[in-house]
Amino acid sequence: MAIINELWWSTKETNWNKALSNYWNLLREENIVVEKRFQILNTKEIETLTAEEFYEFLYNDYYVWKYTAKNRLTTTRMQLERYKTENRMNELERVHRDLFSFDVADTSDGLEIAKRLLGLGTAGASGLLANLYPKYFGTVDQFVVKSLCNVENLPEKTILEKMKPEKLTPKDGVCLIRIMKTKAVELNNQFNTSSWTPRNIDKILWSIDRN
Repeated sequence: MAIINELWWSTKETNWNKALSNYWNLLREENIVVEKRFQILNTKEIETLTAEEFYEFLYNDYYVWKYTAKNRLTTTRMQLERYKTENRMNELERVHRDLFSFDVADTSDGLEIAKRLLGLGTAGASGLLANLYPKYFGTVDQFVVKSLCNVENLPEKTILEKMKPEKLTPKDGVCLIRIMKTKAVELNNQFNTSSWTPRNIDKILWSIDRN
């Protein structure tokens, strides 16, 4: 039986905290520094960046965080570079503005905005939103889908099994983030805290059962 199934229905906070701390054990050493920066990311500071500064943030920080495989990082950065090579920085400026003016409770709208960034699909868009708004978004990817498929009696089980983990659609993203938001609320209620977020849940789903 997958560990995630046992954890998902656990009412012991120590089990959840242990699973969350395990996330760091799965990170490559070269990625830990970037991860730590994102742990203390100041969303307000990102909001006040100029278009040029936002481009640098994406190029040097976010894309590096999201695309740990060198070939993927290279190809997605090439897409991002089109803002400059094709004189489209005004488009980037509009996306940047929209990322900080939408209703963060509207998961679908947030994903659609972030997906307008060159090089980002549903997974990449969700990761950016999860770092900017960890209380409202979690990162969705193939590992999250595969982990959730191992949770027995999950109401969304049939929907999850129909997803294509490596080609997630915005609709898939909305469903996955809703599951993570629901679990975060549930844990906060159980443990009388406010520290559990969809971002925490995605870390656990990404790292569990991969040791």
